[in-house]
Amino acid sequence: MANGFRKKILQKSTENSGFGDSASGRFIKKDGLPNVERKGVSMLNRFSWYHTMLELSTFRFLSYLVIAYILVNLIFALIYYLIGVEHLTGIDKRDAVNEFIDVFFFSSQTFTTVGYGRIAPVGFMASLVATFEAFLGLLTFAIATGLFYGRFSRPRAYLTFSDVALVAPFHNASALMFRLAPYKNNSLTNADVIVSAAIQVHEDGNHKSKFYSLKTQLSHINTLALNWTIVHAIDEDSPFYGFTEQDFKSTDIEIIVHVRAFDEVFSNTVVQRTSYASDEIIYGAVFTPMYYPSKDKRSTILDLEKINEYTMAEIPVLRDEK
Repeated sequence: MANGFRKKILQKSTENSGFGDSASGRFIKKDGLPNVERKGVSMLNRFSWYHTMLELSTFRFLSYLVIAYILVNLIFALIYYLIGVEHLTGIDKRDAVNEFIDVFFFSSQTFTTVGYGRIAPVGFMASLVATFEAFLGLLTFAIATGLFYGRFSRPRAYLTFSDVALVAPFHNASALMFRLAPYKNNSLTNADVIVSAAIQVHEDGNHKSKFYSLKTQLSHINTLALNWTIVHAIDEDSPFYGFTEQDFKSTDIEIIVHVRAFDEVFSNTVVQRTSYASDEIIYGAVFTPMYYPSKDKRSTILDLEKINEYTMAEIPVLRDEK
């Protein structure tokens, strides 16, 4: 990067990003979560298990529930077995395997408070364990039900972003572009986007990250029904003014995106974030259209499979003359 560009960047830096200039690595991960590791507190206090369970993918969430259910019943089955199968009526005592299988299913029936009645506890210890397991089962299923409801009812933006950002021709110059689109049938209105750039520079013998607010052609739309292409014109007010393709490749850049909209069904504001690193910025390309009229011309087809499609294009290269 030329010295003139570096001086210009340093002069235009802003400090409202929430990250200090000494922070390192990627600031926002592709999934929108901050790339921050916390230390100085215990593991139990470092994570909110409720938030963690709500953020898990559906497959992992269900897998954890099934694994936990099996493990709990194996533990209680082992306890019953150690107490003695003679303290449980109706056990198949042909061999140890059948005994343990019966004890395991008795545990699952007790844990879920089903209680078919074929097997029942006899004596104080077996009854005490069965009472505690039934109580634990009620609490566990209440928590699981709450988690299911929280995951099902939690307002979410349900936005998908293009995998890459493009530097594309724009008004006889160039612009930084990326696009997003809703992928579910939720109704989003009053959508706002805030875009900032983190650029690493060498200053006072140290590598520091400088942050800049990027002005977009449209920062607000009334209805987010189709895809929305966010455009930042690379003009004299842009920190990328005069950048060549090599500058974009050799400079450590991160484009941080924050989208906020109003969900009419939930009557609540939803937020989603993402970011683009230097290797996710394609120089000299334009997005291809991703929506078109239906055959009967009565509706519009939004093809989400095309959100990442682009074609290469030549763009003018501007140089800072100062």
